[in-house]
Amino acid sequence: MPIHFADIATVLSGSAVGFILALVGGGGSILAVPLLVYGVGVASPHVAIGTSAIAVAISALANVMAHWRAGNVRWPCAIVFSLAGIAGAFAGAGVAKQLDGEKLLILFGLLMIVIGALMLKKRAGRGDPAIRLTATTARQLMPMLVGTGFAVGLLAGFFGIGGGFLIVPGLMLATGMPLITAIGTSLVAVVAFGASTAASYAMSGLIDWQLAGLFIAGGLLGGLAGIVTGRLIGSQDKALRSAFAGIVILAGGYVCLRGALPLL
Repeated sequence: MPIHFADIATVLSGSAVGFILALVGGGGSILAVPLLVYGVGVASPHVAIGTSAIAVAISALANVMAHWRAGNVRWPCAIVFSLAGIAGAFAGAGVAKQLDGEKLLILFGLLMIVIGALMLKKRAGRGDPAIRLTATTARQLMPMLVGTGFAVGLLAGFFGIGGGFLIVPGLMLATGMPLITAIGTSLVAVVAFGASTAASYAMSGLIDWQLAGLFIAGGLLGGLAGIVTGRLIGSQDKALRSAFAGIVILAGGYVCLRGALPLL
């Protein structure tokens, strides 16, 4: 079977996303859709969103186990947040599929700019490491978990992203848990949101499964390279995160411009 340029570009794009996810601890998924549209040449933004959603879900699943073993996952909080988010993700995906693809890309580009700016903001690691969802704390935590989970899921489903940079601050806001715990717990929601968004797009025939397989394979390879690189650079990760945030902002501006040109 001949190897096409699009296949190579898909593997390389997946590798880039996996590398960034492993290296800076999230955010690589925000580049998945632009890479599929402009790097691989996927004609439909909707197919790009659906395909990236399944890839993001599987990539996150591969990382949940490590955080679980480290004790960073608060399962009751994760389950409530995820269930509320799944409802939001289905709603968001349903709305997005009705929008014109070019307009959707403009909105996606704006989201990239916002997320890039948030990445530049220093995030505090303080919080209550003992926080748990129990019968005693449910009255306080449940409304926040459900409301925040639905809102974040809505955005994740609308844009077909894992939403890690939205979920982490959302969990910290809803529960007061520290950053490292929010990161571990967020991966459960990333899997749930990505899978539900992908399911919605799959039911509409908007996932290229061969493309998704190549993208995931590239992501696994890139993730391994990112882990090795992260160990080598050590304390330079803050500078790297800032540089990546700048790339996300610039890429968001490019996506907005490309999406707006056909409308001018």
